[in-house]
Amino acid sequence: MSRPGERRPVVVGLDPDPGRQMALAWAADEAARRRVPLRPVHAEGVPTRGYRGREVPPSWEGWNEALHTAGKQVLEEAAAFVTARYPQVEVDAVLAEGEPEWVLREQSRDATALVLGSRHLSRAQEVFGSASIAVPVMAHAHCPVVVVPEPQHITREPAYYVVGVDGSEHSAAAVDVAFEEAALHGAELRALYAWEAGPFRIFDEYAPQQEGRRLLSESVAGRQARYPEVTLHQELVVGHPVQVLTEASAEALGLVVGTRGRGGFAGMLLGSVSQGVLHHARCPVIAVPSKPSAAGDGP
Repeated sequence: MSRPGERRPVVVGLDPDPGRQMALAWAADEAARRRVPLRPVHAEGVPTRGYRGREVPPSWEGWNEALHTAGKQVLEEAAAFVTARYPQVEVDAVLAEGEPEWVLREQSRDATALVLGSRHLSRAQEVFGSASIAVPVMAHAHCPVVVVPEPQHITREPAYYVVGVDGSEHSAAAVDVAFEEAALHGAELRALYAWEAGPFRIFDEYAPQQEGRRLLSESVAGRQARYPEVTLHQELVVGHPVQVLTEASAEALGLVVGTRGRGGFAGMLLGSVSQGVLHHARCPVIAVPSKPSAAGDGP
């Protein structure tokens, strides 16, 4: 995420429902720990949506004014919530016109992290429905994307994070973020390598175990020296990556995955493991791109 001395904000996409504030609370906590600004963002969307049949739409100006008024109220309530929680955190609220996916993707260009809420919709709704923007945002964001579930889940002591490892550059980026988050929260870290055993498991178990140990060792090499305060657990697990990660993170502070990958987490790209854990995990999911995208990059 951000390097020492940088002031890149934590960006959070606001839910207009005042009863759903887990993402805002998570983002405020993160901004306070990192000592960076918090940027609540409310995207107004397209004013011409929603009117069908015999309804007579209002004027564009009237509709746009109504959206502005509602958006300002959402931002004011968010700012008040954060200030009451962390008076020292600088709040830089943004009211933007445009589709939420595009607005949040653009905001991610100079962000430490982009935080979204999740209502744990059905798989079809989560992946294809307009009610969730997590998947399209994760696919094109320029920084780690954190999806925080509603309601709050139960964590255990000692606190821990889980990260999926497959030996690729994408999981390497996830491991970096996982160590950083664990250190920031005073938590332990569980690094998992998983593989799906074939029909002759008794004969082919040794090779994947050796490969898993090698990849785990290589993936964490150097990180422990940078984060000596983090207690690391390296684990080899037989099973489908989504199931393995979901079960391991049931009571975790967070689950960290790369948005692309190969090897032990075969096909760990957005659309397989990343989408799977996004749907099933009950803790915050942190999806990490392999490297920051330049400001001039395409979507």
